[in-house]
Amino acid sequence: MADGKKVRSESDFLPMKHPSIVFESVNLQYSSVAFKERSLKALLSHVLQGKRKQADVQDVHALKNISLTIKEGERVGLLGHNGAGKSTFLKTAAGLYPISSGNVQVEGQVRSLFDLSLGFEPDATGRENILYRGLLLGLSPAFMREKEAEIVEFAGLGEFIDYPMKTYSAGMQVRLAFSISTTVGGDILLLDEVIGAGDANFMEKAKRRITDLVEQADILVLASHDFVSLKRLCERGLVLHRGELVFDGEMSEAIFEYRRINNIG
Repeated sequence: MADGKKVRSESDFLPMKHPSIVFESVNLQYSSVAFKERSLKALLSHVLQGKRKQADVQDVHALKNISLTIKEGERVGLLGHNGAGKSTFLKTAAGLYPISSGNVQVEGQVRSLFDLSLGFEPDATGRENILYRGLLLGLSPAFMREKEAEIVEFAGLGEFIDYPMKTYSAGMQVRLAFSISTTVGGDILLLDEVIGAGDANFMEKAKRRITDLVEQADILVLASHDFVSLKRLCERGLVLHRGELVFDGEMSEAIFEYRRINNIG
């Protein structure tokens, strides 16, 4: 991607489809128990001792009756305070979260940039983790071996690529994860905030690569609190509030509505 050419992936040879994201009356609920206890042992201890109250096991309604369609060519910004449902929406669109009711239909190859540490084995080397994460992204071992040298060079880890991941700093892990996840693009690009990827030199490379991915994607969905980036990259804005879609319209109007709802001057 450094030479400005689009990297062809395995999906380039599949029949053409028109990328889209369709949510029909989507609800997503999960139990708060899993988030209130730090371990299974602690949870069982409280239950056996009769310390848990019924109110503690109420479900969290993360997405509430969401209906929308995002079509090919759209650039969509997601706005909402922390906990409003932005990340949950993105992960649902990526197929990571099972919904409680409704219907989700996604056409096209999805590439997502969030939870960059997902899929790493701490006892395996960085080189081995390139293969593991590639498999998690749905890419073949042969394809990942073909891209290995490019990934290693972009991450700039030198000899550390053959060290176990547990010896890496947090910044090194993010650099490798970012390099793997952005080696190939997709029809649908899901971004959650700005990626903090390390030192200034790497950040500059990362910004250029994200720009390339955005330009090549048929659909962009960006969750961010950065109004400047949202106005620059997105035409359509969605505002989520307590799991509900409360506004769907032009990006500048979405920012105004977000400010109004959250009393931001």
